[in-house]
Formats: sequence, C-alpha cells, structure tokens
Amino acid sequence: MLVQRPRGTSDILPATIGAWRQIEDVVRRTFAEYHYAEIRTPMFEHTELFARGVGETTDIVEKEMYTFEDRGGRSLTLRPEGTAGVIRAYVENKLYGQPGIAKLFYLGPMFRYEKPQKGRERQFHQYGCEVLGSDSPALDAEVVALHVYQLQEVGVQGATAVLNSVGCPVCRPRHREQMLARLLPVKDQLCSDCQNRLERNPLRIFDCKNERCQRLLVEAGAPTILESLCADCEAHFAAVRRYLEALGVPYRTDAHLVRGLDYYTRTAWEIKVEGFGTLGGGGRYNALVRELGGPETPGVGFGTGMERILLVLAEQGGTSPAVRRDLDVYVAVADEQADVYAMQVLKTLREAGVRADRDYQGRSVKAQFKAADREGARLAVVVGSSEQAEQQVTVKDLVSGEQSTIPLSELVAAVQKLEEASV
Repeated sequence: MLVQRPRGTSDILPATIGAWRQIEDVVRRTFAEYHYAEIRTPMFEHTELFARGVGETTDIVEKEMYTFEDRGGRSLTLRPEGTAGVIRAYVENKLYGQPGIAKLFYLGPMFRYEKPQKGRERQFHQYGCEVLGSDSPALDAEVVALHVYQLQEVGVQGATAVLNSVGCPVCRPRHREQMLARLLPVKDQLCSDCQNRLERNPLRIFDCKNERCQRLLVEAGAPTILESLCADCEAHFAAVRRYLEALGVPYRTDAHLVRGLDYYTRTAWEIKVEGFGTLGGGGRYNALVRELGGPETPGVGFGTGMERILLVLAEQGGTSPAVRRDLDVYVAVADEQADVYAMQVLKTLREAGVRADRDYQGRSVKAQFKAADREGARLAVVVGSSEQAEQQVTVKDLVSGEQSTIPLSELVAAVQKLEEASV
C-alpha cells in the first residue's frame, strides 16, 4: 500500500528547488545589507512559550497548533511562527547583555493545523526578522522598508505596506471599554469566536473573517483603535509614516488592521499585493521580552511566507519554477577500461571547484551525451582507453559541437576559460 505525504504538506522536488534557493539567496543578501545576523531555533518548543508569547486568545493557540506530549510527559508544540522562539533564545542566552541593538533573522519551516489551500499549507516556510533594543519609530520604518525591499528584490510586483497602530497598555483599556459599550448589546449576533473575543480581547474582532461580524462592527459604531490612541502612540505612528514617506516606501493606512497575534503594540502592518492578498506581516511588541522572562526590551519584526511568494511570482510571470541544473561538466566513459581513469578526472574537476558528474549505468557515449544535455552541462569530457594511455581527455562543447583532445593537466584551465567566455 502506497504511503503518501500528510495532507497540507508538499515535496519540494529537484526540478523546483532552484526557485526556493533564489528567494533564500535574496533574503540572506538583503538581511546582510541591513546588518542582520542569522539565528536558528528549535522546530518545537514547550507549549507554554506560545501560549504566553503568541497569546491564548489567538486562533493560532486556540485552534491551529500541533501540540503533543513527549515520553517524559512534557507538552511540546511544533513552532507555528518564528517570533516567540527567537525571543525565548534572546532571553535564555542573555543576548540583551550585548551592546547595541540585536538584529536577528530566521528562515525555516513552521506548522499550523488549518484547512490547506493554495499558497497555505500545514507545513509552510517562512523567513522573518526581530530587532530588539529600541523603541524608535525610525526603526519601525526601516523594518517595514526592508520587508517591502526584499519582496521587490525577489521579483514581486506591486508590494504595498498596509499600516495601522494597535495602541499600547495606556490606550488599549480605553478602547476596550468603548468596544464593550457598543458591542455587548449585540453580543448574541456575533459569531462564537467573536463572543469569546469580546470578553478577552475585543480589538481582535476587527480581524474576524465573518461578514456578519464585520457588518455589526459598522452598525454598532464600534470605534477603531486609532480613535483611542494616547498622545505617545499618536506621535509614534505619525513619525513612522513620515519616515516611510522619506524612504519612498509604498504604504496606506487601514484602521481595521490588527493582525492575529496578541503581542503587538503600536505599529502593525501587512504586505499586500493586489489580486493576491497578504504575503507577510509584522509589528512592534514592546512587552514580549518581559513577558517571556527578560528585561524590559522593545522589539519589532515581521514574517513572510515563502509559498505565497512563489505563488505570486509564478502568476506574475516572475521567477521561473525551474532553473538550470547545477552542472558544468559531464564525464562520458567511452569504454570499461577507462572507468577508473574517469573517477580520477572527476576528482581533478571537483577539487578545482568545477561541478561535475559521470555515467554510472554503462550507457553508450551517445546516450551519455543526451544525459549531459538533460543535466544542463556545457561540456562533455570523454575518456577512453586511448585517453587514459596518454593521460589526456577529449573535451566537447555541447553548445557549438567543437571538440579537442588536451592533456589532463590542462583540463581545469580549459574549463575555466570557456566558463569565463560564456559569462
């Protein structure tokens, strides 16, 4: 009986891995340009981390986490997002003791149990960053600018930041009171999730996808958080917008944007592309480090789904899902007597940094040439008993068809010269 992959997961096959690598290369390059260092955290953590870090009232914690008990009776969870694990590592390893701010980025798989759909899997891949140690609105703007810049560098067209402020512990209680006053009379008409949110975190009702709940917000005159911001939050949000305008970052404000995570304070944003929805999002979280046992440390960061990027690129006609094979030279073995010699030729090429492979199936030279072409090799190096006797090789250019016999000692130089000429 055939064993298939679990629902909501995908195999990333050799024919498409090149597109993933292209995104990863851009992500690593652009983070380096902005002076970020990579951090790698475990793919599973103690469940308590996400309950405290992501928020018990979020859909992620209530409905979507892959949680299990290990053989020691400990409750563990596959990471559903990247921020909580990075902050845990920052606190546990006392990175806050280092001078300056910490600028960290991550890249890897995340896990959420939700209905699989196009561009949204149960195992998905995400890159993101966290900057810890400054409450400056200029830093918010830089991180938003980096978020948009990376997508532009990957090849996504029309990426726009959608921005809001979700307030702070000073102004949120006032907004909560106003929300309760407006929505308690119509509580029974809200969906069951929003009835729960109304008691625990009414701001998150703005994030509900139920059309009836969104209509009730309008009919009841529920105030947006922007109407309740304290003076400090207003000034911070205005400064963020000024910096974004100075940087030329395309953005618009949306007073209903709240994001699906409880740890955000002040700036929150999503990156949207018309016709494709949200590619990623982020925000400021000034209390999260303290919540997870560290000192009072402000932070800001974002996360972006790689599957969503690949989907947009494919539909926009950007990065091709298939790229050339990583092979420079294919060694064709003309007869059995030269089999050992072929291995020596391979070793010579590979030690010089040339990407090379050979036939291991005893096929004819003609069939080996076809294999070399399929693998995208520019050159075929033919070795037989006559070449072995003279310590030579026959080099064939698979593009022009030209071929010549040269000493093995000159092979690497000949390959490098041809590669330089073809650039």
